[in-house]
Amino acid sequence: MSANPNPPLSLPTDRELVLRVMPMPADANGNGDIFGGWIMAQVDLAGAVLPMRIAKGRIATVAVKEFIFKQAVSVGDLLSFYAQVTRVGNTSITVDVEVYAERNPADLQVVKVTQATLTYVAIDLNGQPRPISRAPQG
Repeated sequence: MSANPNPPLSLPTDRELVLRVMPMPADANGNGDIFGGWIMAQVDLAGAVLPMRIAKGRIATVAVKEFIFKQAVSVGDLLSFYAQVTRVGNTSITVDVEVYAERNPADLQVVKVTQATLTYVAIDLNGQPRPISRAPQG
C-alpha cells in the first residue's frame, strides 16, 4: 500500500485566524458559485483585523497587490481567513491573507480557495495618512 501522493490539507498554524464565515445562497451567482466580489470583501475585512490592532485606530485599504482564486467556493463551505503581517512601514501595513474552505463535514476536506496581499494605511480623522506609533523595544 503506497502513501497518498496528495495528503489532506490542514489549516495553517503559522498565521492568525481572523475571520470565519459560511456563505449563504444570496452570496451565490447563477451557477451556484459564490461571487468573487463577495469573497474579496470578506478578505478585505479579514485583512484589516491585524493592521487595526497595530495602528490603534482608523485604517483604509490602499492597495491589493495580488488576489488569487484557486478554487470555487460553494454555499455551505465554512471559510476560515488566516492573516499574517508581512511589513509595517511608517504609515502602512501589508498583510497576506489565506482563505481555506472546510467542505463535506461527513468526509471533511480542507482546500485553500483564495490568497491575497493587501496594504492598509493608518489615517487620522480627516482621512489623511498618520504615523503608526510603535511601542518601544526592550
